[in-house]
Amino acid sequence: MKVLVSDNVAEQGISILKKAGFKVDVKVGMSPEELKGVIGDYHGMVIRSATQVTAAVIEAAKNLKVIGRAGSGLDNVDKAAASKKGIVVMNTPGGNTITTAEHTISMILSLSRRIPQATASMKEGKWEKKKFTGVELFNKTLGVVGIGAIGGEVAKRAQGFEMNVIACDPFLSDEKARTLGVEKVGLEDLFKRADFITFHTPLTQETRNLVNKDTIKLMKDGVRIVNCARGGIVNERDLYEALKSGKVAGAALDVFEKEPPEDSPLIGLDNVVSTPHLGAATGEAQENVAVKVAEQIADYLLTGTITNAVNFPSIPPDQMPKLRPYITLAEKLGSFASQVLAGGITEVAVEYRGGASELNTEPITIAAVKGLLTPILEETVNFVNAPFIARERGIEVKETTGGDAGDYQSMLSLRIKAGEEERSFSGALFHRKDPRIVEVDSFPVEIIPEGTMLLMFNNDKPGVIGDIGNFLGKLDINIARMHFGRETAGGTAISVVSIDTPLTQEQIARIRKLPNILFVKQVFL
Repeated sequence: MKVLVSDNVAEQGISILKKAGFKVDVKVGMSPEELKGVIGDYHGMVIRSATQVTAAVIEAAKNLKVIGRAGSGLDNVDKAAASKKGIVVMNTPGGNTITTAEHTISMILSLSRRIPQATASMKEGKWEKKKFTGVELFNKTLGVVGIGAIGGEVAKRAQGFEMNVIACDPFLSDEKARTLGVEKVGLEDLFKRADFITFHTPLTQETRNLVNKDTIKLMKDGVRIVNCARGGIVNERDLYEALKSGKVAGAALDVFEKEPPEDSPLIGLDNVVSTPHLGAATGEAQENVAVKVAEQIADYLLTGTITNAVNFPSIPPDQMPKLRPYITLAEKLGSFASQVLAGGITEVAVEYRGGASELNTEPITIAAVKGLLTPILEETVNFVNAPFIARERGIEVKETTGGDAGDYQSMLSLRIKAGEEERSFSGALFHRKDPRIVEVDSFPVEIIPEGTMLLMFNNDKPGVIGDIGNFLGKLDINIARMHFGRETAGGTAISVVSIDTPLTQEQIARIRKLPNILFVKQVFL
C-alpha cells in the first residue's frame, strides 16, 4: 500500500511508515490540480495545514482510506466529503499542547516588555531605554477565552507569574474552575476586567470576529490582546483602528485571517508583535505529532484500528451498518443541543427507548458527547477523546435503557443540565436511516438536522411566521424548509426555519425584536 506525505513532517514519522512496509512518497508543495492528479494512487495521506483536501480532491481519491493530520486543526479537510466516501480522518490532539501554551506565554512576555522592538532597535545601533518601558505581569488580570488543554496550560503558567486568571468557556464547570484556580466569568465580564486577553478556541460561527469594534469598546483602555489560536477570531481591521487610537495598547498575533498576511497594516505597527504561525513549531512537537499520526495510519491500514478519528468511532465492522444511523443521529442531536443551551453543561443523560435499547449503546453515547462538545471545541474533540474531555470538564455522562418509544420504533433522548436549566432533546430514525429531531423539551416537532437553522420559541399568535418570512425576504435569504410545534393552542410554540444563508449576529438581534418572538438561536449542522 502507498502513503502520500504532502506537507513537511518530521522524518521520524516517515520512517515509521516505511518500516511498517508502506511505500511512502513525499511530495510537498503540490498545486490543487497536481494533488488531484496523483491522489488516486494512494491508500493513506499525511498532511499538516498547507494541503487543502477539498471535495474535488476526495472525489479523485479512488483508493484513499485514511487522512492523517500531524496536528489538531482540520480546517483544510472537507470532513463531510471524506465521511460520505468512508475515508477516516484522524488528527493528533494534544501533541502540541505544551508548545502552543509556551508560545502564548512568550508572546505575552514579549508584548509586556516590548522585547522584539527593543531587539530591533539595538540591531540598528540604538540604545533607547526610555522608549521601551514595559509593564509587569505581576497582579495583572489575564482573561483566557477557551480553557481546554492549551488554555489550561497557559493559565497554569500565568499563575506562576502571580497573574489573576479569569476564564470564559461554555464547558467550564464550577468544580473544574476551582481545580484550575481560575475565576469563571462570562465573556462580557472578561472583556471588561482583563489587562491581557488570550484566545484558545477553534474558529466557528460563534467565535469568528469575536474581537471587533463593539467588543473592543467593552475592554479596558490599554488592554493587550494575544491570539495564538485561529485567524479570524480577531477582526484585523477593527484591531488595527484600536491599536492606532491607543484603546488597545498592544497585540501579539501568531495567526491571521489570511496566511501569509500579505500587506497587512497590522504587521507594520510598532505596538504589534507577530510570528508566522509558530505556535506548534518546535522540534519536540513536530516529532510528537509526526510519530503519532504515522502510528495511527499504520494501525488503521494494517489492522483496521481507528485512533483519534474525528468522523468515525472505533466499533467492530459487522456492527457498523446497524449502528451508523444511530451514531449520526446522536452526534447531530448533541450538536443541536449544545448550540441551544446556555451555561456550562454539568450532566448529560442519554436515554435509549424501544429498539434502540437493544443496541451496543457505548459508541452512540460517545457520539452524543462528541456532538455536544464539537460546536465549541471543534478539531480538538473526536470519538476517542470525547469521554475524557467531558470528564476533564466536570460533565457527568449517564446512560439509561428501556421504556416505550411512543409513536416511534426507537427513540434516543438527551437530558442535559446546564447552568440553572435542565433541557431535553429527542430524536428518531425515519425509514431506519434518516435522522430526525422529534422533540425539544416538551414540544413535538419534526426537524431535518442539516444545514443552517433558526430555532425560535414564540407566542402562538397569527402573523409570527409571516413576520419572519418577510424579514428574511428583505434580506434576500431563501427558506429551505420550516418546522413547527406547540403544546397547546395559543401558548408557546417552537419554530425551526432552515435557511440557505447564515445570518449575522446583528440580523439575529433584529429578529429577537419582532413581535411575539421569545427566543432565537442560529444552529449549524
